[in-house]
Amino acid sequence: MSMKPLEFDRRYGELDQVVSAYVGQPADDTPEAPGAALTSYLRHTWHTRPWALATAEQQLRTYAQNPPGRLRLRLGEFYPVPDVGLPESGIQDWLVLLADHIGRSIEEGRVPPPAALPETHWEWHARFPELGQFLGGWFSQDMPDEFEDHEAAVRDYAATAHPTLVARLVGELRELLALGLDEVDYALGVAELGMEVDPPAPYTASAWLLTVAEQLAGPRAEYA
Repeated sequence: MSMKPLEFDRRYGELDQVVSAYVGQPADDTPEAPGAALTSYLRHTWHTRPWALATAEQQLRTYAQNPPGRLRLRLGEFYPVPDVGLPESGIQDWLVLLADHIGRSIEEGRVPPPAALPETHWEWHARFPELGQFLGGWFSQDMPDEFEDHEAAVRDYAATAHPTLVARLVGELRELLALGLDEVDYALGVAELGMEVDPPAPYTASAWLLTVAEQLAGPRAEYA
């Protein structure tokens, strides 16, 4: 029987956050410096949930010291580390290396400076979670089959999402737009966050995001 969510989080919740940061990224950490994936995790976590770093360090060490056997993996009692491009024999050493980097970051106050542009897929979603839900859920490749146009999809989101989530999305949109990125970076950002269709003509990605923010910030009655 698989573990219940609470038990999973107690044992592996933050470990899973660290390993998830390696989606689409190489496990290129060295003893001298963390790689891009771990740096993204450290940067975001230091600036949003600094208390979680000690939990991550502990869970990584505990897992590395007590690797699961095949039976317990099959029963769902252990966290199966996803494929990060390393041989199975090297996973334990890699997890210890990550724990060492996190531990030094805490003890020595090594805080990666904020980055204007998220540097990994994980960091995009960690920094803009509701925008990822919005773009990935309402603007996937199936959008043309589900909605008449982009505006209809926006209206559907506004009519079905809780007002708190709508407000959170507006805030994330404004934060992203306030970064003043190049247009190519906005196009990259919406793709990383799950948008699989082009913005409606003649809008660029940033111009369309601004329009969406203005629409959603208006009276909710318009979308009821």
